[in-house]
Amino acid sequence: MNAAVAGIIVNFNTKQHLLRCVASLIEERVEPVVVVDNGSTDGSEAALSQDFPGVKWIPMGANIGYGAAANQGAAVAGAKYLLVSNPDVVVDPGAVEALVALLERRDDVAAVGPLIVDATGRLYPSARRFPNLAEAVGHAIVGQFWPGNPFSRRYTMAEWDHGRAREVDWVSGSCFLVRREAWEAVGGFDSSYFMYMEDVDLCWRLRKAGWEVAYEPLARVTHIQGVSADRHPYRMLLAHHVSMWRFAWRTTEGQARWLLSLVLPGLAVRLGITVLRRWVAGARSTGSGARPTEARPTEARPTEARPTEARPTEARPTGGRAAQ
Repeated sequence: MNAAVAGIIVNFNTKQHLLRCVASLIEERVEPVVVVDNGSTDGSEAALSQDFPGVKWIPMGANIGYGAAANQGAAVAGAKYLLVSNPDVVVDPGAVEALVALLERRDDVAAVGPLIVDATGRLYPSARRFPNLAEAVGHAIVGQFWPGNPFSRRYTMAEWDHGRAREVDWVSGSCFLVRREAWEAVGGFDSSYFMYMEDVDLCWRLRKAGWEVAYEPLARVTHIQGVSADRHPYRMLLAHHVSMWRFAWRTTEGQARWLLSLVLPGLAVRLGITVLRRWVAGARSTGSGARPTEARPTEARPTEARPTEARPTEARPTGGRAAQ
């Protein structure tokens, strides 16, 4: 048993993925494992009880959001370190040990994220910079048409070899290890973020409080991405953009807030473009007989890609969550 680490998984109708996630954490000797459920109706509770009766199940009765649910799990998970995870994540052998080792070496680091690959083994840029206003607008608007634009490349740290550990501004909330002391000092996730950006906000507050945030590629996990979000894509797109605005307002001070008047129309344009692209993609898939929101991702756990060989993907954001 790894008594220093408690696992917290936020679930919403991801039964099969949840079971694989829990199994991978138990293999890593994470205990306790706490599953906070946001009103699932797919039989997740019964399946989990049958396969893993020792896992703690906390039903919320409704979808209260990712950050708020994770906070509930952290409140009952007694351990020095908290491993917060999406349910569509599988951790590789040795991943938790590598994350713990970094926090044990660096008492100034509050949170550390692993190397994340998607189901095909491609690197997901899970460690990023805090964007300035120009980068945020450029990534949000130009990135819709030109993924390799300079704004997005700087924001996602595309020029950096993801094969070595380093300090970063923030790491993806889809899977990370955080020191309980630091988590409690800043109050955990801000529950006013329903979905998306709660990870960026948490790391921003940790760094403001004097802590560091790090990335450790010796820890590797596979994240399918978007399993829950794809069930309600338009609601999640709206939530994403609302969260982006909330974070921009929170982190901008003084006269610079006047410039946010330029950001709000940009966010509205981005939302419109994203919704249109999503609708077109869905219409094409429906026309070909496929149902994109029900397509099952591959079950394989990629083993081929290495940090220095993988290319960052511009897949949907983080966070069973879409990318930011």
